[in-house]
Amino acid sequence: MPRTFRYKFLLYNLLMVIIIACAVSFYNYHSYYKDALENETKNTVNRVQILSDRMEVAYKEMVNIVVTCSERKSLFSSPSFKMGDHGESAYIKLYASNVLRDFCAISGYSKYIYKITLYNNGEVLQAGNAYGSTRDVGDIQNAPWFHDLLYRENTQYLLSLEDNPFSPTNYTPKILPLLRPLKYASNGQPEDAWIFLAVSPRLFSDTLKSMGDDQILYAATSDGSIITSVNGNSFNVDHLLGTLKDRKEPQGNFRTRLDGEECIIAYEKQAVSGLIFFQVLPVSSLNLDHGVISGTISLIFFFCFAIGLTLSWFISRQLSAPISRLKKRLEFISQGNFDPDRSIETADEIGGIGKQINQMSSRISDLLETRVQSENEKRDLEIKMLQAQINPHFLYNTLDSIKWIATMQKNSGIVQVVTALSSLLKNMAKGFNEKVTLRQELDFLENYVIIEKIRYIELFDVSTQVDQEVLYDAKIVKLTLQPIVENAIFNGIEPSGRNGLIQIHVYTENGILYISVKDNGIGISPENIEKLLTDTSRITRSNMSGIGLPNVDRRLKLVYGEEYGLKLESELDQYTLITIALPLEF
Repeated sequence: MPRTFRYKFLLYNLLMVIIIACAVSFYNYHSYYKDALENETKNTVNRVQILSDRMEVAYKEMVNIVVTCSERKSLFSSPSFKMGDHGESAYIKLYASNVLRDFCAISGYSKYIYKITLYNNGEVLQAGNAYGSTRDVGDIQNAPWFHDLLYRENTQYLLSLEDNPFSPTNYTPKILPLLRPLKYASNGQPEDAWIFLAVSPRLFSDTLKSMGDDQILYAATSDGSIITSVNGNSFNVDHLLGTLKDRKEPQGNFRTRLDGEECIIAYEKQAVSGLIFFQVLPVSSLNLDHGVISGTISLIFFFCFAIGLTLSWFISRQLSAPISRLKKRLEFISQGNFDPDRSIETADEIGGIGKQINQMSSRISDLLETRVQSENEKRDLEIKMLQAQINPHFLYNTLDSIKWIATMQKNSGIVQVVTALSSLLKNMAKGFNEKVTLRQELDFLENYVIIEKIRYIELFDVSTQVDQEVLYDAKIVKLTLQPIVENAIFNGIEPSGRNGLIQIHVYTENGILYISVKDNGIGISPENIEKLLTDTSRITRSNMSGIGLPNVDRRLKLVYGEEYGLKLESELDQYTLITIALPLEF
């Protein structure tokens, strides 16, 4: 296929359309990916918040049981507690234990209470899902965290993950203890009256699993101990726990790298319990529907490509049609058909080019007509010049014989005239439009002046001034000065009836050679000045050359251009000044 403008335009636009389609597709994919990432992040934040809210409700229920039991004096108010093994005392203890069990059941989280123990000066009440033992009170009091929890302020219920102080089982190796002194203790010593509640970590594991088995969720204490997790073996979160502990914001989300993989972390920290709940969402595991994405991107790319290709074809057609018309028009011009074609002059930029082409063809046509006319004028001028010559070869051979006869008879005047005339005729025989130096033209003029001075008995004088010596070598069309001097003698000085002076001045300005010829004859009237250079038909046969001023001016314009030629100035009975303007050539 030829590399036409239309082909290049379609090719470049096709590349541009593909680039735009790829850019739009990439933008849509990026937008879809960004939206999916934002949605998954929001879902993760909401999931962690729901998890935290559920655990906060459970935590408050546990704290409420502890607070209620620590303030309910009626559990140990009966005097039967102090009657030893009396049957009624055993019955009251059973009643009190049932009441304690009912407190746990009312909360809705009784299955997650590993053990609850009330101790008051040797009296013990127990409930929960673990079996009681006579060693339980001692195990609790000997635990390393007992005194720390017992002497905390009343508003502090910070949870911590501790080793099970009782006989640990494989199912409950860890507990989260809550411990408070009884407000109705008889002797006022916290060690003698307290309530203990052990929360099973199963509460957290069950709640985390309810959020979805495919999630990566963690529950941790304020000191960074992980209570439980779902899919917690996926990443090493030790460094992440340190970061979460140091964060001042109670909740939020951020992006980080875990084990070299980009992950989104959503977390929430509880102020009172100190519990930390967070989810790890690997970016690579985002639930993106790649089939929908691929289909959507392909559809967008196809439509962008189709629309772009259609527009490119339409635009190229709109552009190629006027260009084809311009091409055909130029082919016609190259074949010589210069008639204007108005169909290429539309109202757009290409139409402007068409208008210029029509104008150019019109100018070419005018120039050709002018050239033909100029050639015709040159031919006519040559014919007139030949008509004005009187067989110079025959004449100067005859004059040469006359010169030798006059020499033998010792007539110097005849010798001088014949010699000058012979030189004139020899120069005229060599050609009309030949260019000679200014020195040769002045020598030719000098021969003519010698003849005319003898003829008119020294009626006039001729003076020549050349401003620069180098101007003698300037080129000038032969037979330029003689017709002008001849005109000054016959039409200026001779009719005046007095001695005349013809002044020739040669100078240059701005690369133009000027030759002025001034006489002090009768002058020319203003109305005749305009006619003098326009009427080329006027030839004075009585003159030596037969060439008038209009022919000289026209000949110079044909050779050098319209900006050159003759310029006339005159005042009646004062002077006539003719200035010749030529390009300076050497």
